[in-house]
Amino acid sequence: QVQLVESGGGLVQAGGSLRLSCAASGRTFSSYAMGWFRQAPGKARESVAAISRSHSTYYIDSVKGRFTISRDNNKNTVYLQMNSLKPEDTAVYYCTADPSNVVLLFNRGGDYWGQGTQVTVSS
Repeated sequence: QVQLVESGGGLVQAGGSLRLSCAASGRTFSSYAMGWFRQAPGKARESVAAISRSHSTYYIDSVKGRFTISRDNNKNTVYLQMNSLKPEDTAVYYCTADPSNVVLLFNRGGDYWGQGTQVTVSS
């Protein structure tokens, strides 16, 4: 069982930056693929980025070059650095974890989810 707690969301102007953090419980964090999804009002939840146990990373096209996912296994934490934010990035961002293949997590999400953190980008 893994518990995930996100933090770092907030209100930022377009062009600004935020760093989201997701702290995970448990002693097996390093064995999990980790990822971030987001859900904007009235839209379906979508994948944003994922990172494998070996630190391979995956991004959707709309955030490539602007967002960076990373993990610190010593701190049981995964991060999402978001730069050059746009109003269309406004959403609730969710952290997800899964012991399976990172590509599966990137495509459908994992078995474990955090409660979400709100990111609002004003124009």
